[in-house]
Amino acid sequence: MAKYTKGKVVKGTVTCIESYGAFMSFDEYYSGLIHISEISKGYVRDIHDFLNVGDHIYVEILDIDEEEAHLKLSIKNINYKINGKFKKHRIRETKSGFSTLSEKLPIWIENEIKKIKNTSNSIDK
Repeated sequence: MAKYTKGKVVKGTVTCIESYGAFMSFDEYYSGLIHISEISKGYVRDIHDFLNVGDHIYVEILDIDEEEAHLKLSIKNINYKINGKFKKHRIRETKSGFSTLSEKLPIWIENEIKKIKNTSNSIDK
């Protein structure tokens, strides 16, 4: 079992969202709940404005129930989506551009046509 301690920030997966909070999964033993009051410092009308099922987020551990392997969690004082989204990078075109594709495509098509003809010829025999 993983060792969890109060105040530690750990990464988990949102498994269920209810009107009162979001449930999290961490490993095969530990699960937790982010109560709606621990979502944001401001008013939370809908938890889906902050989280969705399947999100991989960071949470702060407020309390631990070792017997039940259950964590009491919070995201309101941390940047919980540190790795939630990747940075978009502009795609750079290579110097050769599509010229390699235009040179190779006819050869690939011809090879596939030959394979199809060979397969159909062997079926006819």
